[in-house]
This record gives sequence, structure tokens and C-alpha cells, in this order.
Amino acid sequence: MEYRKLGNTDLNLSVITYGSFAIGGTMWGGTEKKEAQEAILASLDHGISTIDTAPFYGLGFSEELIGETISTMDRSKVQLLTKFGMVWDGSNKGRGDFMWDQEDNGKTYLLYKYASRANVIKEAEESLKRLKTDYIDLLQLHWPDSTTPIDETMEALQQLIDQGKILAAGVSNYNAAQMLEAQKSIRLASNQLPYSMLKREIEAAIVPAAIGNNIGIIAYSPLERGLLTGKFFKGDALKADDHRNGYFAQFNIEKVRSFLEKIEPLAKDKGATVGQLVLKWTTLQPGITIVLAGARNKEQAISNARAIDIRLSPQELSFINEELALVH
Repeated sequence: MEYRKLGNTDLNLSVITYGSFAIGGTMWGGTEKKEAQEAILASLDHGISTIDTAPFYGLGFSEELIGETISTMDRSKVQLLTKFGMVWDGSNKGRGDFMWDQEDNGKTYLLYKYASRANVIKEAEESLKRLKTDYIDLLQLHWPDSTTPIDETMEALQQLIDQGKILAAGVSNYNAAQMLEAQKSIRLASNQLPYSMLKREIEAAIVPAAIGNNIGIIAYSPLERGLLTGKFFKGDALKADDHRNGYFAQFNIEKVRSFLEKIEPLAKDKGATVGQLVLKWTTLQPGITIVLAGARNKEQAISNARAIDIRLSPQELSFINEELALVH
């Protein structure tokens, strides 16, 4: 595994990081706890030292599962990245930015983006308990909250740093202007953003701003929730309540299929899968510090970890980019 320093922090994170959205189950058609735990342990056994999660993933379940799984391990060997700012209990109605009604286990919750000082502190304490730890390596604002001044949120994060409850603070889904505004109130470690072969909008403004200000970029959904593995073109089916049934509709599926078919021989030549090749390509893009990859079982976890071992020549990268240009 390869490890990279995150922005201006002392955190050295695994370039392939375990992303735990899917194991939370919410919006993913449920989860199998035993398989999820095996996926986490397999990731750690194969060099992935960093786990990214959030309270929203399973409405607390993802954090609880991770905390239980690593509770007996040397905490210094694992970096825990989590988030705050998506409130689902409905008590904040009238405050924060309403997102949607979220259904989970037969109940409907009002989901809000909410990043007030009090809520930052409250959610951090709740995450510490669920993760069974006394500190979080990186705490990130999950989504911008237009109802709370950015400096208020950042000052609360700085308070947590001063108390030793978090080691570094980041944001997620911030545009370039928001990112630089936050930088005025805190030494911002990172910005977590959607980035993949199919979604490259951040390259225009956010990546240059991040590089110029030594802010790390954490790329999420690099495989576009499994679409870029190619498995859904080969018979894999989605459950009825899996959000990807609608999510994939934003892409030109036939162009994606054609692209994956063209790069598959290169993947086979490397003894790799198409998904591994896509992950490796993502890690090599300018400004990208680490790449999140989800895994719902140990086989997927091991495959993700081994993606870092692929070696691509400049000519092979050019070939991928030329074929990719035909998708957009």
C-alpha cells in the first residue's frame, strides 16, 4: 500500500481508503453485518489503514459497526475519518437546510444539513461513542449548511482540535470559494468531493485552489457506486430499494459500456480487474490525495487494496485518457 500526507496535517493515510457508505445499509438495500466486518478486517490486513464513515451511513450503524470491529486493535494503526452535519432525527426542523425525507427500517426521518456550533460539538461526542474511541483523526463537515456562517462551524472544529478530540478538520462538498472562506478560520486539512472518470468538474477550480493552499482532496465515488467496475453489464442485479437504480440514469450507459470494454484488455494484461484499473487511474490524478473505495465483503476489500500495485506507463495512461474523452 502507498500512504500520503493529508494537506498540512501530520496524518499519513492509505491512498486507497475504506469507504463505509454501503455497509451502513441506508439507500443500499441493507447490509450483512458479518460480511461488512470481514471487509473491514480484510482491508486492514492488506494495508488499508484509513476508514471513512459518517453518522448518516445507516443512521449511526456504520460508525457502530466500525467501532465494534476495531475495538481491540491498536488505535494508532487505524485512522478514523468521519463527518457531521446531516441530522436525521427531525428535531432541527426550521433550522438548517432541509434535504429530504429519509426512510429507514419502516420509519421516516426529516434529514437536514445543520452545522451550528452546538451541533458540531454534539455530533462529535456521539461519533466518539459510536466509534468507541477518544479521538477522531479527521472530522469533516458532510455538506455545506447555508444557514450557519462558515466561521461558526470552523471555530467549533478548532475547539475540538484544541481539546484533543479530533486531530484535524475537513469539509466535504465545498466549492472553491467556500473552501477558501473556511481556510480563514482554521487550518483546513481537506475537502472530500465526488470525483471519477465520469465526474471531473472539480478539476476546473477546486483542484487548483486545493493544491495552491495545501489542502488535501479526498475523492469519493471513484467507481461511481460500482458502475465503473463493469459488473452491472455482466448480469449483476440491484435490489428494488437500492438508490443506484436511479443514480446510474445520469450517465450515458452505452458510452460507459463501450469505454470499459476498450480498457478491459489493458486491465487483463496487468492481471487486474477493470475496477482496479479505474481506482489506480484515480489515485494518479493531480491534486487527489486519497481515494475512497467501498467494499461489502472481504473479496471486494482485497481487490480494492491490490489496485494500488498496478503500474501504468505514460503511454498506457494516454490510451485510457483518449478513450475516456469519447465518453464525455
